[in-house]
Amino acid sequence: MKEIIVYGSLIFYLCSFIGYLLEVLWCYLASKKIVNRGFLCGPVIPIYGFGAVLILFCLLRYYEDPVVVFVFGMIITSALEYFTSFLLEKIFHNKWWDYSNRKYNINGRVCLKNSFAFGILSLLIIYVITPGFYFLFSLFSFKVLTILAIIITILFVLDVIYSVIIAYNLRNRIIIVEELKNEKIAMIPVIFEKRLKESIEGFKAFPSRLLKAFPNLNNNIFDMMKKYREEAKKKKKELKERKR
Repeated sequence: MKEIIVYGSLIFYLCSFIGYLLEVLWCYLASKKIVNRGFLCGPVIPIYGFGAVLILFCLLRYYEDPVVVFVFGMIITSALEYFTSFLLEKIFHNKWWDYSNRKYNINGRVCLKNSFAFGILSLLIIYVITPGFYFLFSLFSFKVLTILAIIITILFVLDVIYSVIIAYNLRNRIIIVEELKNEKIAMIPVIFEKRLKESIEGFKAFPSRLLKAFPNLNNNIFDMMKKYREEAKKKKKELKERKR
């Protein structure tokens, strides 16, 4: 049981890291910009790790049938992506990604193009990546692997806690904006901007990394928030210079 936990956790982290590299590479090819993708601050995207572990747990027994691995890999990973999108939207009051403009999508949460890519990744996980990992693990003692798994887990948990705090900060802003939009003052742009500015002054952390990682979250409201934040910094700087 201990070996399953250690090896399983290491596979989870390694696949999360590989998923992060794939996302960064994909975005770079599309925009020629390097963006720190993913919900977490560290170089991992957990949905890839969870997907890899699910694929191994459910499909390793079908090792002799790659067609089954491909088809069910598509289904399992697409279901995971759909559930993750739904959960994030319910918790944080916004869509983190949207495939509505792509063909053959389901509620903008999953699309055929991504599902097909996940099917190919499922084949790679079963026949290439996991065997490579076990060869890598064989180079180290189980004690070393256990210590490594514990250290990475501690860093991962700390990253999750910090990232959730930042995301909830973003969630609170979204709720404030939604409440202001429902008020009559939303009909008067000047008053709306003033109330919005007053409402967000208490926030200290600005989730700029999340807005870059998930462009679907970015809109005029967050541009306004960024402008107010910059104005506040400028005023503080001017006050400090005056005191000198």
